[in-house]
Amino acid sequence: MAAESVGTRERLIVAAQEELIHGHGHIEMQAVARRAQLSVGLAYHHFGSKAGLIAAVVERFYRLLDDAAFSGAKLVSESWAERERERISAYVAFHYEHPFAPLVIGALSRAPEVLDVEIAFTSRQLAEGARMLKVAQRDGVIPENIDPHLTIALMIGGIRQALIGALTSERRPDRKKLANAIWDFMAGALHLKRAPGAGARKARLLPNSRNRRPI
Repeated sequence: MAAESVGTRERLIVAAQEELIHGHGHIEMQAVARRAQLSVGLAYHHFGSKAGLIAAVVERFYRLLDDAAFSGAKLVSESWAERERERISAYVAFHYEHPFAPLVIGALSRAPEVLDVEIAFTSRQLAEGARMLKVAQRDGVIPENIDPHLTIALMIGGIRQALIGALTSERRPDRKKLANAIWDFMAGALHLKRAPGAGARKARLLPNSRNRRPI
């Protein structure tokens, strides 16, 4: 794809995101084209329909989230637990800072045009999260009697609901406090062992479990 075409597509996606925010989840192709300073014909050429354009906006959001908190995250902690705690902080920070987050995890997540995108992203999270928990079990980080697939589904659902509540409230809770609360929930669900003399959020874990994929 030519560089000009890539630039045109990105301009339309950015303009559509701004229109979705402005319209509380609703857009018109003409308005997107005007905001991008491009013809409406180009919008239809690249995305086929309004539904295709909205799906592309949501796909871009999840691609950026993946870079910030999952496969592209630059986590520096040595222990498994501290890396996953870092990941949660990055995950919450991304949603707090991205203006599209309240829509994409709220009203738009139920829209038919983004259902396939949502299902694909959630399926990747579930599969990679279960794999990560199995590695942690193998390394003795979490108990063997935990069901990785059930546990990751419960955690992903719980974290998502916590974010929806935080992002849609009139007064958002402190970002760091929310991240800490989510981590405490995860640590409890995983029955992480506590080191003697450590605080409530310090877990004693083996340092050799260095997988990079998310919970």
